[in-house]
Amino acid sequence: MATILVTGANGQLGNELRVLEKSYPSFTFLFTDYEELDITNQDAVLAFFEQHKPQYLINCAAYTAVDKAETDQDKCYAINADAPCILAIAATKYNCKFIHISTDYVFDGSSHIPYTETMPIKPMSVYGTSKAMGETNVVAENKDAIIIRTSWLYSSFGNNFVKSMIKYGTERDELNIVFDQIGTPTYARDLAKSVLEIITKTATGTQEWTAGIYHFSNEGVCSWYDFTKEIHAIKGISCNVKPIESKEYPTPVRRPHYSVLNKKKIKTTFEITIPYWKDSLEDCLKLL
Repeated sequence: MATILVTGANGQLGNELRVLEKSYPSFTFLFTDYEELDITNQDAVLAFFEQHKPQYLINCAAYTAVDKAETDQDKCYAINADAPCILAIAATKYNCKFIHISTDYVFDGSSHIPYTETMPIKPMSVYGTSKAMGETNVVAENKDAIIIRTSWLYSSFGNNFVKSMIKYGTERDELNIVFDQIGTPTYARDLAKSVLEIITKTATGTQEWTAGIYHFSNEGVCSWYDFTKEIHAIKGISCNVKPIESKEYPTPVRRPHYSVLNKKKIKTTFEITIPYWKDSLEDCLKLL
């Protein structure tokens, strides 16, 4: 029975993996967050690997407060850049298959066609730069690693855009939401299922473990405005949602105006089917 170590297990993706654990009885799961394992401490990580010897590692840990990262840089780089390096070193030493989660924020959003894995990255923020450095460190220290970039993650767990729009939509008569940032929402459970599908298929020999960078989001495309309208429609919330431009809602960090991800590589390599974003949103909202 193979052991899967999940780091950052208290986040959205980590919690979705917890939900799915019972559906994968052939694996033993080790769920850790900061309290159980400080992934920024190399000695602690190596000691943990020596004790538990996991066969698979899914790193869901990330510093995701995009605006706060601009002033909290040390912590952001420690979690997003240094920790993946430490985990990659440990995974290499203990022959552990490593899946690391990254982000669409490694791109600047200037493209007008969906981003492929080979297109040049150009992060515009401390958060994006730290995640890009994390990718570089993982590749440098673990040639066998799989890196999955995702976008606009939400779930029934934690704080996210979906929950905020439900809250504000019921509390306020009117909301101003940007319409000029285009991407794809990703239900964390869909990503969790696909990660475990990759591990299962490669563990059983159905598919070959193919290292590299991959993109995963739900199918389709929308703006934050469209996303909000759909959330309210499904939940029956009557709030006047007004479309605004990004410049009308200034934030410390400039978001990518276009961050649609091309998923062809992950779909063909691992024969994965990805749901449409509206269908997945409905599934998630049934839980809220």
